[in-house]
Amino acid sequence: MDLTNLTISDASTLIQRGELSPLELTQAYLERIERLNPRLNCFLTLTAERAVEEARKAGEEIARGKYRGPLHGIPVALKDLFETQGIRTTAGSKFFAYYIPEQDAVVVEKLEAAGVVLLGKLNLHEIALGVTNNNPHFGVCRNPWNTERISGGSSGGSAVALAAGLCLGSLGSDTGGSIRIPASLCGVVGLKPTYGRVSLRGVFPLSWNLDHVGPLALCARDAAILLQAIAGYDAHDPVAVDVPVGDYLSEIAKGVSGWRVAVAGGEYFEKVDGEVQQVYETAGEAFRSLGARMERVELPEVRQAALANSLLAVSDGAAFHRDRLQNQPEGFGADVLQRLRNGAAATSTEYSLAKRLQVRLWREYAAFFEAYDLLLTPTTPVAAPLLEGEDAVERARLLTRFTAPFNLTGLPALSLPCGFTQDSLPIGLQMVVPHWHEAELLRAAYAYEQATPWHLKRPEII
Repeated sequence: MDLTNLTISDASTLIQRGELSPLELTQAYLERIERLNPRLNCFLTLTAERAVEEARKAGEEIARGKYRGPLHGIPVALKDLFETQGIRTTAGSKFFAYYIPEQDAVVVEKLEAAGVVLLGKLNLHEIALGVTNNNPHFGVCRNPWNTERISGGSSGGSAVALAAGLCLGSLGSDTGGSIRIPASLCGVVGLKPTYGRVSLRGVFPLSWNLDHVGPLALCARDAAILLQAIAGYDAHDPVAVDVPVGDYLSEIAKGVSGWRVAVAGGEYFEKVDGEVQQVYETAGEAFRSLGARMERVELPEVRQAALANSLLAVSDGAAFHRDRLQNQPEGFGADVLQRLRNGAAATSTEYSLAKRLQVRLWREYAAFFEAYDLLLTPTTPVAAPLLEGEDAVERARLLTRFTAPFNLTGLPALSLPCGFTQDSLPIGLQMVVPHWHEAELLRAAYAYEQATPWHLKRPEII
């Protein structure tokens, strides 16, 4: 058995039965990381000794009958902007290259309570502001399907580590698509929950108005297991919302028969690569075969939503990094510096109008979903672009085109694999549901996975 080709669900079943030890599983991942990470550069910090100790402890606890649940003894890795006590947390930035937090982020505390084994911290686009994951301070993170292609970002290290079999699960952050874009380009599942569903405390901010935290995984069931562990109200997080967390696994297999599914169309969604369009159309037909009622729709002010999201993201980023931007601008990479300066240059009128649009569209999209259970769009207009000759700022405009509107509106959205190009590059399908309906989102993703083979495919990297 190739232990690094399991899912969380597979591995947890074997561990609970006593057929697999967390230590054996962890050692398999550490050996694979040692072999492949030099080529992929997805790990910035490897916590091998800690991982072995945590795996040994998990095995002993489980043997004594103290099984904590499906994440107990499961090797995971985290995007390197989640604060981890005693472990370097860089945010992909030169400014924080040696920062060692004194406590864990809330979501890290929750994962540790669930019994995970932490393998290390993962590469990201500098300060999470970008989509290529070509980091000038820590190096480019390469796509395992083709190492001459970008991984997507900013949670590129998370998607690469999962696709290459270097961890079983990960957490990322998403301000304009930073979970869903790399999930799409690397062929894994990435879920951005409703704004306020998961605590942001202890996570390096980019935009206080738009940041989301969510899981990346190999399949919908694994994403549900991870979200179950991290979701919930945090009274000390100013943007957290006290809405009950459901059981994300209990109804995941109930299907989508009779659902009203909106398929995004119109000029805005027609500007995509031909192969992406073909795969997207086929994915929509899969839902028809699953018993859903399909309708092509044009979305309310989607272009304006993407533009407003971009303005808010770079303006908020400029506010958070204002001292560094003013006093040490040379510490930023060229693309990030340009975008931060654009944010600093935005006028108060522009910012106010963007915020007003955000409030209005939050309500308009809530009304939109009174008529539909699920919305489908492509995740990105193209598959993974080449690293060579990249313009990181232009790539951000292109690759956030379909993801950013759902940061502005705070809606839960998920990307999962729905096909491949002729060059064997993954293509992602984005699913969107009403606020707080993550259980239905995971149910739709699971139904699609049961009808298609795409989530089972892995890159041939050895």
